[in-house]
Amino acid sequence: MTVSPGTADVFQLKITLRGIKPPIWRRVQVPGDILLPRLHRVFQVVMGWTDSHLHELRIGGRPYGQPSSDWGGYYAFPERSVRLWQVVMRPNTRFTYLYDFGDSWEHEVRVEKILAPEPGIHYPRCLGGVRSCPPEDCGGLAGYEEFLAAIRDPKHPEHAEMRDWIGGHFDSEAFDLDSVNRRLRRFRGQAGGEKRGSRWQLV
Repeated sequence: MTVSPGTADVFQLKITLRGIKPPIWRRVQVPGDILLPRLHRVFQVVMGWTDSHLHELRIGGRPYGQPSSDWGGYYAFPERSVRLWQVVMRPNTRFTYLYDFGDSWEHEVRVEKILAPEPGIHYPRCLGGVRSCPPEDCGGLAGYEEFLAAIRDPKHPEHAEMRDWIGGHFDSEAFDLDSVNRRLRRFRGQAGGEKRGSRWQLV
């Protein structure tokens, strides 16, 4: 049941990695008062990234991120004290999550629903998804296509090299929902949230 944003505190989001077909996506529910740095980490867990690079959340045309001297002239509004409900206030809102400024993985995030919390349910939780995210540092969209071509064809001149690089096996169709939610449960119990002891362990 969808409720008014003024009283709701669970946001259902669909995260889709742009530029890849068939699409790679995840559906997740998060508390509306989650801080943006924590939302970034939830996206990392559900997508399968390793949080090894810079990121940006572009919401309402405004970039939010972490200050960095690695990118001269780049500026983002500090995300540290911003909560999701403060910048996203209604369903069907779309915003962009950018991960790794070099490989430039852009994700479209759509607010599908704003819901009342369900009794006995712990958030965040992943509801579903399809396909594995690309390996880190594979060179963006073009590099991923080249990697797939090599890893899938034993006769490809770079097949052995790519197998060694990826550790022997890569299944682009794999997605393990139970494993993702186990990681979210472990992550939810980590220190660092301002509201430990409340129903939101992850803020």
